Amino acid sequence: MAAILGRRRRGGRPVLARLVALVACPLLAASCTSTSYQAAAIDASQSGDQKTAIGWAKKEVARLSKPAQCAGTSRFNCGTLALAYGSLAEYQILDGDTAAAETSFGGAKGALQRMDSANRPSAIAMVYRDVSEGYWKAGDRARAIAVFQEGRAAGGDGWLSTASAATAIGQGPAEGR
Repeated sequence: MAAILGRRRRGGRPVLARLVALVACPLLAASCTSTSYQAAAIDASQSGDQKTAIGWAKKEVARLSKPAQCAGTSRFNCGTLALAYGSLAEYQILDGDTAAAETSFGGAKGALQRMDSANRPSAIAMVYRDVSEGYWKAGDRARAIAVFQEGRAAGGDGWLSTASAATAIGQGPAEGR
């Protein structure tokens, strides 16, 4: 009993300290590794189940909106949050809920404003491309092109040129961009 409560054995650590360390290490590791719902959302969307994709994407947005992430004064993971909102918007568009999609798109824009300016052009391009593609696939070509052009004006980099709308108006990768 004395060994468990902290009396040292010759040259060693107390048994209780080793036991606490043994239990704490896996718990600490588990708390540092977060579950990303993005892969499940992508799989669901690609299989045509937009409602499930929306559910997973909302969980990803909620995970990244926690105070230690991109909320309050924290700027940590704001780019990832913007991408999650952009994906959510695309799934909502494909599900026919453009009002919710525009709200999610607004959340993406807000997260983009909070992130580090050095990484912003690529994140802008990815978010605007996802939203533009959603509208393109849903058949709203005019809105897809408008989102593409808005992304260009906002400073999106070359990734934005992979959008279907870019190719339609002669600004896609095949046009030398």
